[in-house]
Amino acid sequence: MVSVLRRYFTRHMNALRIASWSLPNAPAQGPVLIYSNHPAWWDAAVYILAADLFLPSYESYAPIDAAMLKQYGIFGRIGAFGVDLESRRGAADFLRIGTEILSVSDRALWVTAQGRFGDVRERPLGLKPGIAHLIERAPGCTVLPLALEYGFWQERGAEAFMAFGEPMRGEDLAALARPTRRHRLEGALTATLDRLSADVQSRDPARFKPVLEGQAGIGGIYDGWRRLAAMLRRRRFDPSHEGHSS
Repeated sequence: MVSVLRRYFTRHMNALRIASWSLPNAPAQGPVLIYSNHPAWWDAAVYILAADLFLPSYESYAPIDAAMLKQYGIFGRIGAFGVDLESRRGAADFLRIGTEILSVSDRALWVTAQGRFGDVRERPLGLKPGIAHLIERAPGCTVLPLALEYGFWQERGAEAFMAFGEPMRGEDLAALARPTRRHRLEGALTATLDRLSADVQSRDPARFKPVLEGQAGIGGIYDGWRRLAAMLRRRRFDPSHEGHSS
């Protein structure tokens, strides 16, 4: 199923890039809780791809809006579970299932901690209280902030950007009062997102490692003419927007 999603991603997006300073520092053992902002529909797909790329030895799970899961059943086959994000029962289900997942050492739980779509420039991020409550129930986990952003550079397709922040010990966070814990979680994610955004705004590919790439180029008639021109000049065709056929 991951291979199907990978093909879907590369067909619709130009690349998935991770900030060069931010490869995840996952523990040798113990469950991992990854929490992120929630800028776009693509977040669930990025979770699945990132889990396969960076935490392949972990069994990954992610809560997803129950209505969305019903529409995109493929996510359920690769670790997503449905919750009603607008009800108390949904919140209770999230805590119950999340606690169960994080009770096993080789599992990872990926959570969009805002609980709603939000612009990457929005401050404060407004994390939902559920993430802080979950850590209280599963203090043995390692907690990783994950910043996500999307943008258009030189190519037709959009770029997906990601960056992991510094890991935090669940037991250290659980020792804090809930408001302080939530503030600490929000601060760590905000700092990671701010640093990622600065790299995205630089438009410098050297600041990132491309971990998945689609097909560059504009496509259609425009690329057809460029390809023909390269053939007539006996040059190799480079489909990227800034490419020079040589």
